[in-house]
Amino acid sequence: MRFPAETTRRIAVFRALQLGDMLCAVPAFRALRHAYPQAEITLLGLPWAASFCDRFSKYFDHFIHFPGYEGLPEQPVDAILWGKFLARMRAEPFDLILQMQGSGGIVNDMLENLQAGPVAGFHSAGSYRNSDFFLEYPTGISEIERHLRMLENLEITSQGTELEFPVDESEMLHLHTSVSHLIQDEYVCVHPGSRGAWRQWPPSHFAALADICAGHGYQVVVTGTKEEAAVTGQVIELMDYPPLDLTGQTGLGEIAQLIKQSTLLISNCTGVSHIASAVQTPSIVISMDGEPERWGPLNTSLHKTIDWTKHQEFDQISQLLETFLLCRL
Repeated sequence: MRFPAETTRRIAVFRALQLGDMLCAVPAFRALRHAYPQAEITLLGLPWAASFCDRFSKYFDHFIHFPGYEGLPEQPVDAILWGKFLARMRAEPFDLILQMQGSGGIVNDMLENLQAGPVAGFHSAGSYRNSDFFLEYPTGISEIERHLRMLENLEITSQGTELEFPVDESEMLHLHTSVSHLIQDEYVCVHPGSRGAWRQWPPSHFAALADICAGHGYQVVVTGTKEEAAVTGQVIELMDYPPLDLTGQTGLGEIAQLIKQSTLLISNCTGVSHIASAVQTPSIVISMDGEPERWGPLNTSLHKTIDWTKHQEFDQISQLLETFLLCRL
């Protein structure tokens, strides 16, 4: 390995992004832990990702809140928090900082200017570095495979492309005691929300697919965060059959367990679609951003990703659903 395990005892991973982005990087986190079993691995991420580190504690030992930086859109810049972040990073430097955020146009300079340890990861035109430590940011491939390639450039061997989503016993117990008694043996999860309205398929289309499932005898369970209540409410209002509305009633672990036990997930290309991939529940995923090759699940026999920017034929999707449900009979 370009960074030997014997001398690489403290590693930082910079990936300050949302749930779907983080789940797609889990195979890379797995490979990193396998290569450095004794190292302390710290995630530098958005505030919500502290819970991600708790869930994936076998891959991460510590979490540091990244407070934002000029030019990065995920959160506003906080100068006071940035000063504290900089001081902490310099006080406890790392043997390796992995840049897993993007192509490197902004973040490579930022991470190097921290003066908190050597940086490796992705680079691109305008931010080229030593190719022994930086891989040119690949395009046109899965987000999962992209990060594994970057690690392979550092001579860190892949441990497979499978996603993971552990659910702890307390989450399963909460699901069982709060809503499981309302759910039939055979049900379909419909999750019509996502971050950003531009990534959301029309509620009328979700409602029509949900009614097809209900017409085949499946209970329809509508899921979403409390912030997505307007979207889930539209879907429910447009349905002919009454679904079970769990909007805002389940945490992330409970939603994952719901998806794991369901017959099918129907969703936008968002965090829950990666959860379905992790728990191996069949899914129909609508890609509204035109990058299905990047974000769609790798198992295309189990998961069907439709690029709505190129193929806006609702009848083909409804027929795909009909065929799936008939095959389940």
